[in-house]
Amino acid sequence: MHQISAAIHFIFTAYTLMLFARVIGSWFPKFQQFSVMRFVHYYTEPYLKFFRKVIPPLGMVDLSPLIAFVALKFFERLLFAFIR
Repeated sequence: MHQISAAIHFIFTAYTLMLFARVIGSWFPKFQQFSVMRFVHYYTEPYLKFFRKVIPPLGMVDLSPLIAFVALKFFERLLFAFIR
């Protein structure tokens, strides 16, 4: 059971880091040319798009990553509650 918990935690942590890289990368448009950023964009865009439908960007400010971080942590804790 410990290995399953560790694997789940690793997956959620990796995705959180990808979201963080996406946010930081959005501040530096030249980063978008790197293949790692295209990879991050490809795998985070569907998740962020869902939250943009709920809370659209306010001018130049996009709050969807903040809500996405909170939701990701919530789902991780919920999942851990079910497997324990």
